[in-house]
Amino acid sequence: MDTSQLSAALAEPATWITAGVIVFLLVCSGFFSGSETALTAASRGRLRNLVDKGDRLSKGAEKALVLKEDNERLIGGILLGNNLANILATSLATALFTALVGEGGVAAATLVMTALVLIFAEVLPKTYAINSPESTAARVARPINIIISVLAPAVAAVRVIVRGVLRPFGVRIEAGENMLSVHEEIAGALSIAQAEGAVEKEQRDRLLGALDLHERTVEEIMLHRSGIEMIDADAAPDAILDQALQSTHTRLPVYRGDKENVIGLVHAKDLLRAIHRLTRGEDAPGLTGFKITDVAVKPYFIPETTTLDDQLRQFLRRHTHFALVVDEYGALRGLITLEDILEEIVGEITDEFDKPDAPVLKPGADGNYLIDGAMTIRDLNRATDWTLPDEEANTVAGLVIHEAQTIPSEGQCFSFHGFRFEVAARDRNRLTKLKIRKL
Repeated sequence: MDTSQLSAALAEPATWITAGVIVFLLVCSGFFSGSETALTAASRGRLRNLVDKGDRLSKGAEKALVLKEDNERLIGGILLGNNLANILATSLATALFTALVGEGGVAAATLVMTALVLIFAEVLPKTYAINSPESTAARVARPINIIISVLAPAVAAVRVIVRGVLRPFGVRIEAGENMLSVHEEIAGALSIAQAEGAVEKEQRDRLLGALDLHERTVEEIMLHRSGIEMIDADAAPDAILDQALQSTHTRLPVYRGDKENVIGLVHAKDLLRAIHRLTRGEDAPGLTGFKITDVAVKPYFIPETTTLDDQLRQFLRRHTHFALVVDEYGALRGLITLEDILEEIVGEITDEFDKPDAPVLKPGADGNYLIDGAMTIRDLNRATDWTLPDEEANTVAGLVIHEAQTIPSEGQCFSFHGFRFEVAARDRNRLTKLKIRKL
């Protein structure tokens, strides 16, 4: 095309109208691209926070939350609008450049539109949206909702076609099915924050410990019955008093005959009050008139499958701190206290009567950690920041036995889950000491 023809084409109003429509379509494409990024990247928690603030963005944030409930519909509507804008803009640009430069118009339109779409319709709006996804999502939610409503029939048709194509491959798509749970979102955010140094490991452990209470049972953290200190109801009063004074616990179960036959629970304060009544004053009968059953209160039994979250609520509702754990046959399995549950959140709680804490785990010269076999997998993971599974066993010894499918002998070694386990000591059928190192 010569200069005169080009000048004539530029003088045509249709040329400038077409150029204006192309610019408008590029703006629309950029709007769709930025909206897609903002609405998919926006955190539901932060959007809810914007709604609760009640400021000028609250209505838009509320609409954005509604849109995010059906991501397939949201993405389908935005992509449909975006592709319509891009394809129409490219077609008009091809016609315009062909009219301006002749046969080379197709190549020129391809180069120019690729640059314009890439910079102004994709990278620029997406970069802007990702810097403040929640506020951007709140601003664009209402116009996007209107557009999706207008395009609803076409979006529905596209969804039917997509699901029909994916169904033979075994892919089932349901609205909101793959949305992360609140627990997963918080856990992921805490892990990222800790890796970046924004959150300390202890803070992460406390928060995750509180979140995990509904997934864990009392069986996992209870004191096994072999370690429970009990009072024999038929023992002499002097022996009972000596045992209570020497004990580091303020609450002790009371049994008669067999330790499975727990008949009550005695508190140190109640015991002292009873002894005070029997020993003070001239007419006091003395310890000979003492009966532990007069002091003991009714024991509180719970099933071993109770979750820590439920048991915490029960402790608070019943105003008690102590419960005995039984299995499905009613046999005593162990005991759990309110302190045990709180320790799962805040870590070890000690007082002046508790035994000193175990030393901090440190690897030896050979790179092995020497640990007690009764140590829980959760405590080991917390101390070392490992991720050993605790679905099949509560203790490290239990995990080794489960994986080995036998009770190993001292000195035997195993490798599983990316770790090397060596049985360092064994007492009868108990693995008392284990050496562990990461492979």
